[in-house]
Amino acid sequence: MPRKKTDYTVQSVSHALDILEEFCLNREPEMGVTELSKKLELHKNNVFRLLATLESRGYIEQNQANGNYRLGLRSLELGQVFIRQLGLVKQARSVLEEASRECNESIYLGVLRDSNVVYLDMVETTHPVRVVPRVGSIVPAYCTAIGKAQMAHDSTDEIARILSKCKLTKWTPKTMDSMPDILEEIKRCGERGYSLDDEEYQAGVICVGVSVRDYTNTAVAGISVTGPVQRMSSERIEKEIIPLVTRAGREISRRLGSVYYD
Repeated sequence: MPRKKTDYTVQSVSHALDILEEFCLNREPEMGVTELSKKLELHKNNVFRLLATLESRGYIEQNQANGNYRLGLRSLELGQVFIRQLGLVKQARSVLEEASRECNESIYLGVLRDSNVVYLDMVETTHPVRVVPRVGSIVPAYCTAIGKAQMAHDSTDEIARILSKCKLTKWTPKTMDSMPDILEEIKRCGERGYSLDDEEYQAGVICVGVSVRDYTNTAVAGISVTGPVQRMSSERIEKEIIPLVTRAGREISRRLGSVYYD
């Protein structure tokens, strides 16, 4: 019987990757040995040795002022290489720029990875009040517009499987943290053709998203227009933002070879 790939897993490498992923998922940019030890359920000595190894290669660096650790420049370089290799980003860039100019709000491109969304690219608004850039960030799919837009193309069983991989945290008072409620919301997103994050992940921030399809008509990414609640009134969302983000999603899909919208 052929061996599974998991049979070849090297535990120390797996733990080192767990550390890097914890920095990606954590909202705080820095963490100490004790905090990482508790989060990963590893002995502090093991965590210290792993951090030292990652630090020696530039993937982790230590803040000498407080002794905490954060991602290093090599992690950034690796992420940038990945982004450059994605034809998706190249095809989407000019569309994102045009859409952002038209509405003067920030617009994001992201992909679904497991139960999270990874933001690959963005174009910022020129308004002085803006959302903190999220490129490279990993955020939960169930309470973000891009995540919900992509999952809307999956079956209920598949969505439930994705959601079962994460803790349904209540990030704001408006966050849905009930599986039935989230499934119903994602179903509504599929029916109406767009998704909405109404201060569900970040208080004071509203996002409107749609999926992006490739030549197989598979939802491979999503885009979202993001802005502060003061500029994202219900009327503006209905009359301006939804039509705009829908057009942009269709154009990127067309460039990726999708014929779904033809």
